[in-house]
Amino acid sequence: MQTKITVIGAGAVGATTADNLVRRNIAEEIVLLDIKEGVAEGKAQDMMQTAALLGFDSTIKGVTNDYTQTAGSAVAVITSGIPRKPGMTREELIGTNAGIVKSVVENLVKHSPDIIILIVANPMDTMTYLALKSSGLPKNRIIGMGGALDSARFKYQISQKLQASANDLNAIVIGGHGDTTMIPLIQHATWNSIPVNSFLTPEEQDDIVNKTMVGGATLTALIGTSAWYAPGAATAAMVESIVRDQNRLFTASVFLEGEYGEEDINIGVPVIINKKGWDRIVPLELSEEEKALFKNSANAVRNMNQVLKDSNII
Repeated sequence: MQTKITVIGAGAVGATTADNLVRRNIAEEIVLLDIKEGVAEGKAQDMMQTAALLGFDSTIKGVTNDYTQTAGSAVAVITSGIPRKPGMTREELIGTNAGIVKSVVENLVKHSPDIIILIVANPMDTMTYLALKSSGLPKNRIIGMGGALDSARFKYQISQKLQASANDLNAIVIGGHGDTTMIPLIQHATWNSIPVNSFLTPEEQDDIVNKTMVGGATLTALIGTSAWYAPGAATAAMVESIVRDQNRLFTASVFLEGEYGEEDINIGVPVIINKKGWDRIVPLELSEEEKALFKNSANAVRNMNQVLKDSNII
């Protein structure tokens, strides 16, 4: 059976995700869909012209707002929505992006009822919650990407401070995908099984945590819009774990029903990603301080979710 992957939104993040996916040779076909005439078609053709140079055999098809072309997709990535501008919080995006995400989800499920959906659009935890509530899909088939990106940024900051290879580090970020809601677990981070706090002063650890939390905003201020290379790579890694049934452990925004003391919320926790979507939640032994931070993060995400309910979006 052929594998088809759909990427909704051919902007910087969507196109970079598609580019990462095609280089991994994990699907026979990748559909890149956008609402703007010609954009997806042009970017798909540009990527296809790298096949002889990069050695991939996948086909990328660009389409303009035609969801029939997505039929039979195993996985879809939703990047569509307006990007964050300098000074704009993820929360401020909620009104515009909620309508977009809800429509996209309904169209995807209509043509691919067995689909697994990854949400990249911000505010990511709330958009993931919206996707779950509006899709009717089982909870394990709706996944929010943010924690995988935040964890990669966390590893980058640790690697810079230690002058170490990021590939030798194990470090995760849990909680909401926001500048004030994410929780980089510095006390759990290791350098080839050795706790990184063995090498770092408390001040250095605080600096790493603070820089990780504003990682997205820092890039937005520098570039003038949201980042795309790391988000695209993080999303593609998660898609590959689904398609190849790799059982990789990522932090992802998933629906909690009592885990970590929370219910009726999508928020970032460690999960196993495989052909089922997210398979199971991995428990962590958190300190009292970390538990309090997670509770505060969940409350902030829940307040954003309430906007959807107050506006009768869900």
